[in-house]
This record gives sequence, structure tokens and C-alpha cells, in this order.
Amino acid sequence: MKTTVLTKDFMVVVSKDQVSCDMAGEAAILDMKSGEYFGLNPVGARVWNLIQEPRRIGDLIDVVVSEYDVAPERCEQDLLDLIDRLVAKGLVEAKAGLDQGVKS
Repeated sequence: MKTTVLTKDFMVVVSKDQVSCDMAGEAAILDMKSGEYFGLNPVGARVWNLIQEPRRIGDLIDVVVSEYDVAPERCEQDLLDLIDRLVAKGLVEAKAGLDQGVKS
């Protein structure tokens, strides 16, 4: 059962238990714990590249809106859904609030 609701103020970063590679603009991710592969489309791959270092979800939304033809509200919902799925699979970590010294 899900207990945490992600917001734009959460910080996200890829977990250490995965490896990934670029596949013609898309991302292929291997969860080292489960042996399961995941794929991300080009927009998801862009987000994946951005969260190689900790980023605030609100900053990710700003980047995606500036680079792609998408309404901010739609982007926010889609990005929150993506990150929620990645967290559920253990591919990324999300923490509430802003940490000192974290790149935004």
C-alpha cells in the first residue's frame, strides 16, 4: 500500500542498485536486485539523465516544460506518475524537502 504522496518539493535521484544505458535516445534500465529490465521513452530518458544527481521534482518539471511541447499541469502529473512508478520499482529514491548542497 502506498503511503507517500510525491510533490514538487521532493528530491529524487537514481538508486545505486541499477545500471542503465542509452539506446537510441531511450533508456534501458536493469534492476540489479530483481534482474528486471525497464525501458523509458525519450522524455523519460531525459528525466533519467537529469536525476543521475539529486534534483527537485519541481525543477525537473521546469526543464521538461522548457524542452518539450507540454502544458505544465500535464507535465507535472505525468512526471509525478513516472517518478512514483520508478520509486515503487526501487529504481529511484525520493525524499521530502530540500537538502543542503543538493543540486537543483
